Amino acid sequence: MPNVVLTPEEFRYMQVFHQLTGVMPIDCIVDNEHDRIIFLVKAEEVGKAIGKRGSKVRYLREAFKKNVEIVGYSDKLEEMVANALAPAKVQNVRLVKTPKGKVVYAKVDPRFKGVAIGKEGRNVSKARLILKRHFDVDSLVVV
Repeated sequence: MPNVVLTPEEFRYMQVFHQLTGVMPIDCIVDNEHDRIIFLVKAEEVGKAIGKRGSKVRYLREAFKKNVEIVGYSDKLEEMVANALAPAKVQNVRLVKTPKGKVVYAKVDPRFKGVAIGKEGRNVSKARLILKRHFDVDSLVVV
């Protein structure tokens, strides 16, 4: 993981998350624009963090008074893009270095393009936040 600096607020959220789910998060991103907290956890612990039928996520939403999203972490760019855009089916990921920075092109099954983008662009925005923070990617384009 790159040198991610946590704010005291993010650190507190991570502590509460761990206490309530039994899962130690890898990272926590507070997204005030969409009034949510995004937790990155080991991919194999996503189910445990969510709980049966989303019970732990509902409890976390009540505790934080914000939406809570849980994403499986990967140190491989392709897997991280797929995890961040899930449940959309990512077919291909391409990284292009431009004068303006790194751009990731994520090709998704056309039937899932709306899911990848999300309502008001929420899903693609989440993926951009994660990719910027962990892979220093400047832009994500869903094609």
